[in-house]
Formats: sequence, C-alpha cells, structure tokens
Amino acid sequence: MSVNRAIITGVGRCLPDYILTNDELETYVDTNDEWIRSRTGISERRILKDPDKATSYLAEKAALEALEDAGIAASEIDAVILATVTPDYMFPATAALVQKRIGATKAFAFDLSAACSGFLYALTTGGNMIESGRAQKVLVIGADKMSAIVDYTDRTTCVIFGDGGGAVVLEAGEEGGIIDYVHHSEGDEACMLYQPAGGSVNPASSETVENRMHFLRQDGKSVFKRATEGMADVSLEIMERNNLTADDIAWLVPHQANLRIIDATARRMGLDKEKVMINISHYGNTTAATIPLCLYDWKEKLNYGDNLVLSAFGGGLTWGAVYLKWMKK
Repeated sequence: MSVNRAIITGVGRCLPDYILTNDELETYVDTNDEWIRSRTGISERRILKDPDKATSYLAEKAALEALEDAGIAASEIDAVILATVTPDYMFPATAALVQKRIGATKAFAFDLSAACSGFLYALTTGGNMIESGRAQKVLVIGADKMSAIVDYTDRTTCVIFGDGGGAVVLEAGEEGGIIDYVHHSEGDEACMLYQPAGGSVNPASSETVENRMHFLRQDGKSVFKRATEGMADVSLEIMERNNLTADDIAWLVPHQANLRIIDATARRMGLDKEKVMINISHYGNTTAATIPLCLYDWKEKLNYGDNLVLSAFGGGLTWGAVYLKWMKK
C-alpha cells in the first residue's frame, strides 16, 4: 500500500515595510549597534507599524503568495494551520480569519502555539494529514507580530524580535517531501520565556497593565544555553535516525534566534557555513515565521531532491527538527 508524501509546492512571505535599525534602538534603550550585532547577529528587523494591521494581515499576504507560487486556488485547500504566539484575538482563531479572507471555502482552520518551534509543529501536523490520506492540500503558515508584545524599554528582548509571516503549501506526492521529524517539549515551570499576563493565571487588569505584564519576558542566559543544546542535539538526532552525513545535507534551515546558536548547531552537524540559511541580520527573530522566511529567501537556490534539515527551539519549552526532501521544480 502506497503512502502519500507531503511535499512543499509553494512558498510565500510577508514583511512589513518599516525597518527598525540598531541605531534607532539606541534611542530607546541603553544599547548600541556593536553590542547587538556581536551577541545576536542582528542589524535590523521589520516592524508592522500600522495599528489597524495584526498577525492575520501578515499571514494572509504570505498565504496568498504561497498559493500563487503553487499554482492552486484557495478553494482547493483542505486545512489551514497557523503557528503563532501573537494571535489577533484569544478567539476566534486567527487561522479562521485568514481562511475566510483568502476564500479557502472548504478548509477547516486552527491556530497552533509552540512559539519559535511552531512552524515545524504545524508543518508536521499538516504533513500527517496528507500522509493519512485525510487531506490532499494543506496551507501551513508561521506569522507573528512580535512588536505587539515586546517591551521597548527592555533591552534584553527588544533588540531581538521582529514581525513577519511565511507560508507553504503542502500537497500529496509520491516521493520525497517530509521524510522524518523529531519533536520535544518540556514544560517551562521556571518561566524562562513567557508572557506573564493575558491568560487565565493573570487576566487583564489595571495592575497587570501597570506592571507591564502583557509583554514577553525572558531569562536570556538560560534560554540561550537551552536553545544552543536543544537545536544542536535534535539536529544531530534527525541525522542519526536517517543515516545522514554532512555531505548528504544540502541545507540547514535553522530558526533565526541568535547567530551563535545557529553556528553551534551547524558545527555539531559538521556543516560548512555555506550550507546554512541565515537571514537574521535583516529580520531578527520573527518567531514562527523564521523558517518559512528562510525557505522563501533561498527558494531559487534549492534544487529538486535536495536534503534539508529544519531545526528550531522555542518557548514552551519546545524544540524539534524535520528532515525533508525538496521536490519543488
């Protein structure tokens, strides 16, 4: 009995026009360009300044471009999965808003929350739908308006994050596509990376607003250590599970959290830097959007049959890696 393979047939993105540079951040907090670049690799990031536009805007534009790239109509999509930690609302799901706007009339839609690992979780969820035969075409989106939850008086976080959206179309194919994946989770009881208020623990109140509890908070040193270990470990794990050597891999597609984390992951895998997709300098950390943004930026360099390893670590704590074979011609 043949098994469907979930292959990527279209890629799209949405980046806001406004560029927030390191030099501008110097006017907000006590920092400077050299400090930011040497510790993160970031020079600038995109910000969605229009107060009337939210994560759904980024997701919608990326989705439409991915559909156009795949050459299919939105009405053919069976499911829309949106990875985000900055939904337009607690409910309805932002994915449902996007589903309505793009005209995916027969699709069901839902949000998925796994922070920076969200796109990989969503990608494999969509892939499993296709492999089971329950779906033929799935739209997978990673989008975040991180500027909505970043405290621009906190220099430990405001230098890192940017806004953006990326999307891929998954379709059933006969070979290649998603070959294997490994996902891990560990409940972040220590709250190394979280948003203190807005949920049922600390509902919105005058006190939570006054104490700036609706912005994300991060224990930078702890997260850096865990992310460095986690991304490297899981990338090596996916290689060993599939008997892959560094020579077999065409590209590492890493979550763009920190250049030093990316470099450490590549070293553990034995990969030359020329095989690593890196765009953090221009976009910063766009959370669930980083990996599809990389796929978009490198799509002209990807060849049919290339082996890709996608790897991420995020709040939750969550981390994972996906091995896929690029089958888009």
